[in-house]
Amino acid sequence: MDPVSVIRKKRDGEVLSRKEINFFIDGIGNGTLPDYQAAAFLMATYIRGMNADETRWLTEAMLNSGEVVDLSGVKGFTCDKHSTGGVGDKITMIIAPMAAALGLKVPMYSGKGLGHTGGTIDKLDAITGFRTTLDTDAFVRSLNDIGIANSMQTETIAPADKRLYALRDVTATVDSIPLITGSIMSKKLACGADGLVLDVKFGNGAFMKTEKEARELASWLISMAPIRNIRVSALIDNMDDPLGYMVGNALEMMEVIEVLKGKPVIDLVEISIAIVGEMLQLSGETGDVEKMAKEVLANGRALAKFREWVAYNEGDATIIDDFSRFPQATSRMEIALGQAGYVSKIHAKIIGEAAVYSGAGRLAKEDTLDYGAGIELHVRRGDWIEVGDSVATLYYSKSRRNPDEIAQLIRGAFQLSEKSVPPLKRIVSTIRQ
Repeated sequence: MDPVSVIRKKRDGEVLSRKEINFFIDGIGNGTLPDYQAAAFLMATYIRGMNADETRWLTEAMLNSGEVVDLSGVKGFTCDKHSTGGVGDKITMIIAPMAAALGLKVPMYSGKGLGHTGGTIDKLDAITGFRTTLDTDAFVRSLNDIGIANSMQTETIAPADKRLYALRDVTATVDSIPLITGSIMSKKLACGADGLVLDVKFGNGAFMKTEKEARELASWLISMAPIRNIRVSALIDNMDDPLGYMVGNALEMMEVIEVLKGKPVIDLVEISIAIVGEMLQLSGETGDVEKMAKEVLANGRALAKFREWVAYNEGDATIIDDFSRFPQATSRMEIALGQAGYVSKIHAKIIGEAAVYSGAGRLAKEDTLDYGAGIELHVRRGDWIEVGDSVATLYYSKSRRNPDEIAQLIRGAFQLSEKSVPPLKRIVSTIRQ
């Protein structure tokens, strides 16, 4: 067996054997295969696809290329959460303390943002001193001590995926369902949790553009659960508009805290309650899970758990009561539109790109972030605005583009209508095993 024969077979549309996939992924994981052969394999897979067996074998091979975290020493049901990425998606920082306050253990390995979608680690890094890298022992200790553990993905978890993911980004092979499935589930299965709730997004601000595509991806992701016999469910979530009002690392953390303090940011609250409810159901809870999730948010227990999480990880917990301690942008610009009407759409991807240009995100992996930069939205879909009303505030210090150009980009994200429009329906369906 040799790499060229495997590439040729997939190029010609043939079905690969488990042995062939294991051989190829082993070479990627241990570095013996050059990037040009790995890239050829990705393109052949992107064009020809993979059947259910091949996708499962790919996921297993990527999973087994590294460490599977042992959570057997954790007392209680461990449940992970994964989002396929979005603009203003700060849900992890809300649901983790909610679920932990309800007795679940929440283990999560997260990443940094690249492009128009933000990263959980970047948002937590906006809290001075917060540890975002834990070794396995510290990860397990954190779960037992406070019920939450969140860390950057270590070098030992699915190393084959790490290499393939970097190549997918530069070979135009990102949006392949078999490759997405293998990438997400190899990492999630390696995290060792008992359960997993997937937040699969579709729309202009997501990788999947239609609900049909999102449902198909969710079904593929869930079908990988038997590899480690974990419990999985998925929410199908509309990402046409940004989530919440804040886009940018420190700004989003402020909004997280406001929601935990009781601010009714409807879409954030709706999705958080739905995810925590799914986590409770996967754990075997038979009571009114939605009521339990609402109560832990309303009675302050989730906020108290968030405070404990920050302090446990050596972060500056005083920021919870004093937002001035967050990184601050040095400049701000109010953005208005030249007409009146009902807001019929706020294009999520455009807002995400504008936030990147402000300094809040990366155009390349090595870019330095401005944690205080970003965009605050003042209106939502369905709101009426008058001529001259501020629809957004741009925060920046040393932006990557001229602020006036960014402001113009933000204006282009808003669509107005003469007729009233309903708010965006976020969660359109739930898929369970």
